[in-house]
Amino acid sequence: MAIPDYQSIMLPLLRFARDGKVHSIHEAYAAMAEYFGLSDEERRQLLPSGKQKVIDNRVGWARTYLVKAGLLHSPKRGYFSITPEGQAFLQTNPTSLTNEDLRQYESFRAFLNQPSRRDRPVPSLAQDKTPEERLEEIVEELRQNLAQELLAKIKECSSDFFEALVVDLLLKMGYGGSRKEAGEVLRRSRDGGIDGIVKQDRLGLDTIYIQAKRWEGPVGRPVVQEFVGALHGVKAKRGVLLTTSYFTQDAKDYASSIETRVVLIDGEELASLMIEHDLGVTTVDTYTVKRIDSDYFVDE
Repeated sequence: MAIPDYQSIMLPLLRFARDGKVHSIHEAYAAMAEYFGLSDEERRQLLPSGKQKVIDNRVGWARTYLVKAGLLHSPKRGYFSITPEGQAFLQTNPTSLTNEDLRQYESFRAFLNQPSRRDRPVPSLAQDKTPEERLEEIVEELRQNLAQELLAKIKECSSDFFEALVVDLLLKMGYGGSRKEAGEVLRRSRDGGIDGIVKQDRLGLDTIYIQAKRWEGPVGRPVVQEFVGALHGVKAKRGVLLTTSYFTQDAKDYASSIETRVVLIDGEELASLMIEHDLGVTTVDTYTVKRIDSDYFVDE
């Protein structure tokens, strides 16, 4: 089954707390995963940022909204227990519990109508995803749009510029050698089927050979074979073949089956690496998400 949304979790979570004990949020994570019969893969599934499990995030927000409505009480960070209001709600034998149901509680309405929220809609009431999920989806959408714009811009540039770009990218990624050295090697080696060279380490103990294909159509196995031949011609052990388009499955299979180490980077990964390493892009704005520092509020 799919991982339930946070509103579907609220009633089972409230029932989990009906024993009146103080429970940790980690207990709730495990209990809800078990209640909904999630597979190991579903339990491990992460948000796009890779920083939190989806089920943990949704259980956390289910608890937050129940606390805001006064059905749960949080005596300290990471713990909760049911309140008399929560017990009273369960005594009505409810079959579901949503944000709309929580509106009957004044504390929840007050939470929604804080001054910072008063003049704008509350999307959490109309959607099943948590704030982090919505935020990360927006960030991912912006990132994908930027990646598409990057590829379109690269395709407008000359082949010489693209060849220099891929060398710059490897240098940005921390491989050794100066930009001047890489540029000089780029000009000398182009006719041999290799567009650029960077040192794998700053001491120059090993070298990575590069070929850049600014193409629209798919890059097939013959192109990879030609690159491998060029690598053998200079007795190279490894190389990177980059393209603005994509590689066929046959090309990928061939690259993974040969002894020479050849890394294939398609347009999507190229744009992603450029964004990650701030090549050809600039930061417009930064948003910081904060949480309570529970250590600060320890009363000694």
